Amino acid sequence: MSLRNVEDLLHERGIDISHESVRFWWQRFGPMFAAEIRKKRAERLRLGPQWQWHLEEMFVKINGERHYLWRAVDHEGEVWRAS
Repeated sequence: MSLRNVEDLLHERGIDISHESVRFWWQRFGPMFAAEIRKKRAERLRLGPQWQWHLEEMFVKINGERHYLWRAVDHEGEVWRAS
């Protein structure tokens, strides 16, 4: 995402700053956020894989008949089961 895109997104939310201000904040605080992300990622790798499952489900109506749809997705994004 470009600095001007960030400027536009913030403007849509009522925050008027220039892309140069975005660049300044990115240069000043970006390394700090990146270090924190790296630290958390290293902790997760040190602990081993954390198996998480996400279940997505919904009801849909097709030709007046209700159907139940679901799928189970693991932490890597692989779909394990679906209906």
